[in-house]
Amino acid sequence: MLNSLLRAIEKLGLSKNEIVMVSGIGCSSRISGYVDFHTLHTIHGRALAFATGVKLSRPELNLIVPMGDGDALAIGGNHFIHAARRNIDITAIVMNNRIYGMTGGQYSPLSGYGTLATTAPYTNIDQDFDVVELSIASGASFVARTTTYHVQQMADIIRKAILHKGFSVVEILSQCPTYFGRKNKAGNAVDMLESYKTNTTSIGSKAKKENPELIERGIFAQKEIPEYCNEYNKIIKKAMKGHS
Repeated sequence: MLNSLLRAIEKLGLSKNEIVMVSGIGCSSRISGYVDFHTLHTIHGRALAFATGVKLSRPELNLIVPMGDGDALAIGGNHFIHAARRNIDITAIVMNNRIYGMTGGQYSPLSGYGTLATTAPYTNIDQDFDVVELSIASGASFVARTTTYHVQQMADIIRKAILHKGFSVVEILSQCPTYFGRKNKAGNAVDMLESYKTNTTSIGSKAKKENPELIERGIFAQKEIPEYCNEYNKIIKKAMKGHS
């Protein structure tokens, strides 16, 4: 994912001084330590809250927020839906490995019914969120899904997400062989990558019609609606005019 992100940024020609990466806590969130951008490594679940503050104070900057299951949709779920609702110009990347990979292999809101985890030794009975459907329902104006196997598509989608003026969500199905793979007999990292190749398909493909169980990849929503920082500046101008 980091590789594809860097390729997307290089293709866009962005200066590192134009980018702020904000992350929370988890194996996914450690990504901010591997880039030479302005970065904030914040607290669990609050990455989008910090990013919102940065974006409102410096709207000219490109905010990229990589998150895992918990940061995005467990403890961070409320921040996620409201950032989407506001349509603030932030690129939210949800690395979905279906488990808490750094803190001991607990199940997450993305683990899914019937999976095993350290906190679900007799199988998980919680239904999982569909990140794409949740994002669209919450008002995100750009929503996409890809996998760590489809690296070229990933770089292209991330590039388009950064260019989009509004709240962009990119779900990336990513492997955790250490906990999810081992617990659920999904094999090693290569096996899990292979599963993304065989168990996913492009949106609206013939394969999806033949096999509804396949997970769709691609851009699900891309629409132009008022961006929050622009609308906020209009409010400031109205307020200033009222006091002049």
